[in-house]
Amino acid sequence: MFLRQVFDSHLAQYAYVIGCQKSGEAIVIDPLRDVSQYQEIAAAAGLKITAVAETHIHADFVSGARELSADGKTSVYVSAEGGPDWQSEWARDLPQTRLLHDGDTFHIGRIQLQAWHTPGHTPEHLSYLITDQGGGADEPLGIISGDFLFVGDVGRPDLLEQAAGQAGTQEAGARQLYHSLKKLSALPDHLQVLPAHGAGSACGKSLGAVPTSTLGYEKRFNHALRLALNDAEQAFVDFILEGQPEPPLYFANMKKVNKTGPAILGPIVPPRAWDLAGVEPRLSSPDFVVVDSRNDRQAFAGRHLRGSLFAPSRGDFSGFAGSFLDPAQEVVLVVESADQVDGLARQLLRIGFDHVVGWLPAAVLVEAPEGMLSSFPTTTFAGLAALLQSTAGAVILDVRRSTEHAAGHARGALNIAHTRLRAREEELPTGVPLVVHCQSGMRAATASAWLARRGRRVIHVNDAFPNLPAALLA
Repeated sequence: MFLRQVFDSHLAQYAYVIGCQKSGEAIVIDPLRDVSQYQEIAAAAGLKITAVAETHIHADFVSGARELSADGKTSVYVSAEGGPDWQSEWARDLPQTRLLHDGDTFHIGRIQLQAWHTPGHTPEHLSYLITDQGGGADEPLGIISGDFLFVGDVGRPDLLEQAAGQAGTQEAGARQLYHSLKKLSALPDHLQVLPAHGAGSACGKSLGAVPTSTLGYEKRFNHALRLALNDAEQAFVDFILEGQPEPPLYFANMKKVNKTGPAILGPIVPPRAWDLAGVEPRLSSPDFVVVDSRNDRQAFAGRHLRGSLFAPSRGDFSGFAGSFLDPAQEVVLVVESADQVDGLARQLLRIGFDHVVGWLPAAVLVEAPEGMLSSFPTTTFAGLAALLQSTAGAVILDVRRSTEHAAGHARGALNIAHTRLRAREEELPTGVPLVVHCQSGMRAATASAWLARRGRRVIHVNDAFPNLPAALLA
């Protein structure tokens, strides 16, 4: 048996290539959209990908299942559970699709995969028990747990409500998750836990950085799982719904795209180099946007192309860009080095932004005429009191998560997480300066860029929140 966990550090996402060396076949579970990486892994092991499976309809990336099945030969395994609203519509009528119910099995060579319905994160969610029958095993060695069970955490049940806007689903999902987790008590402790995400993913609130675990270890030390196995249902529901981070806005679009089916990419063509003359006439168009990936936020605030969004390449580029971009917009990247272009464009493709049309080197910004440029002022927390006194009507905007705000905040601050600003823009006061801060200054910089693009007057607090003077604390 061949098993390779494939990690994407930007999305904190794990896909799995599982193969039978005897038959030369392989399956990919929960692939990203740019599928050549899995094909290369399989080929290097002497395997051919003959099947693809999904644990659920993903919200945090565009699935590569349709891309792999575009040849008309690759078998597709997706959930038939959860009801008619939770089916992968793109796969339903393909001749090579098999819709899986709880307990169904299929084989890749001599490797058996058994579908296990584990709703809660989503109604249709499946996990897969993996048994290496070719190696003589008669019980599973591991569980591909998707967004059901993580190392140190369990899948969040509130995304359908918080990200996709399906009101009233989060409590029902939490109760489903409780009963799904209860079923783990019947499985052996030696079972390897092979999750879909690790630390840094917005699909949970305390995911571990260790890539795999065992079920026995998780039963002992995973707090959420222990609650489900040992405590009352309401105690689990209260715990799992409390303190979940606000998801990026693009999650809602991912649900729709993965349900109906993403566009087939085919060979990926890198974006072409642009020049300032090509960019200048597009800057005023709402359908065009520059995404500046420089890592110096002070330099960005002081000089950037008009209307640029800010998404530093060394930060949470996918999350920042995905919170402020519209999928229909054409994008030109500003990069510090040409060798960043392909990687950043792929990060955007993976979350449904297909129109990266070009790139510019950051060095050309010094040549840009003043009419193409913009800036916004910055301050520190030490200067905040004087700024508020001298700036009529100024409102402090705290773009941290609600849990961070609740733990301590500036007096009178309005709190909207940066990931939700586009959805909650109408809550912002108009005609007044917005003094934007976060915990370190980075999220506030990305939010300030979007607000400035929207015509707001912003002042960016380029400072760490612990430096806020005690006199300004609520």
